Amino acid sequence: MIHSLSGGIIATYDTLIYVFVRIDAGAEKEVKRWYISPFPSVKPGDYAMVEDMRGNVVRACVLRVERVTAQTAPFPVKRTREICNLLSE
Repeated sequence: MIHSLSGGIIATYDTLIYVFVRIDAGAEKEVKRWYISPFPSVKPGDYAMVEDMRGNVVRACVLRVERVTAQTAPFPVKRTREICNLLSE
């Protein structure tokens, strides 16, 4: 852990689970976005409930799962939403 000269902590290296999902947005297009998963058992092919950009909770298919730190995340952590729930089928 690195400390700044002002006494604060510069970096933490907690592991986050990022999932890349496909949201079916109707006939016109599909939307792909990154989310953070609080569920460690998530895997590609799972379905999850996620909040879209309009605030609606919709079904999405998990395409990719990556375990990263805040420094190596594929999208800024502060701007990434969490998935709401995993669906069992």
